[in-house]
Amino acid sequence: MKEVSGIALSQDKKMIWAIEDHGNKSNVYGISLETGKHIATVKINAENNDWEDITTDRRGNFYIGDFGNNNNDRKDLCILKIQLDSGLTQTPVLQKTEFYYEGQMDFPPKKSEWLYDCEGFVEMNGAFYLFTKNRSKNFDGTFLVYRVPDQSGNFEAKLIGKLQLPGSYNNAAVTSAALSPDGRTIALLTHKNIYLLTGFSENDFSTTHIRKVPLQTNTQKEALVFENAGTLLIADEKDKSNGGNLYRFRF
Repeated sequence: MKEVSGIALSQDKKMIWAIEDHGNKSNVYGISLETGKHIATVKINAENNDWEDITTDRRGNFYIGDFGNNNNDRKDLCILKIQLDSGLTQTPVLQKTEFYYEGQMDFPPKKSEWLYDCEGFVEMNGAFYLFTKNRSKNFDGTFLVYRVPDQSGNFEAKLIGKLQLPGSYNNAAVTSAALSPDGRTIALLTHKNIYLLTGFSENDFSTTHIRKVPLQTNTQKEALVFENAGTLLIADEKDKSNGGNLYRFRF
């Protein structure tokens, strides 16, 4: 897999489910955590416009975020609910949640306001939380937090936070998100760092405390998930000389 864009943990914690983004097949791939070997391919009956992350809820459902929006001009953003099992070869979409961003008036807006791409989200207490990727001219680390109900339909994504990460694009552009097992911490990934978010509430991220955890490497890290309370699994895209790996990071 050259362009891994999201990973999620199976319920038995013995494998990860991985997706790829725009230009790749509408498949979810099962990979053994013990051996690293590919053990399942499940075709999703939906188009892969730009799948950028995959997450789960506490009931065992999986969700694919088809919300990659590099040019900030898409009007077909959605989240797909599916079920996954290593014995499947194909599975339907059980729920489609379409949405549009509160505050976006132009498609695309002027380049100083390109804040409507997204590569990371989580499901928490019956809602999706989206963390946007800043692609603005004069990048300053600002990103937006939106809330969308975990329901079928077309919704306005409600803005519930405007936060900022320090440093350059590779330090501070959000590429994935994951919710801790106790639901109290959200991890955000960039190419060079992890950021741990705490102190937020369901409808307000203005009180969020952000802790930076440097990774000391600069590869195209695009996916992460909590393996347990103190361990993250991270995957990066493959280029000519680096990446294409799954990493375990304890903090």
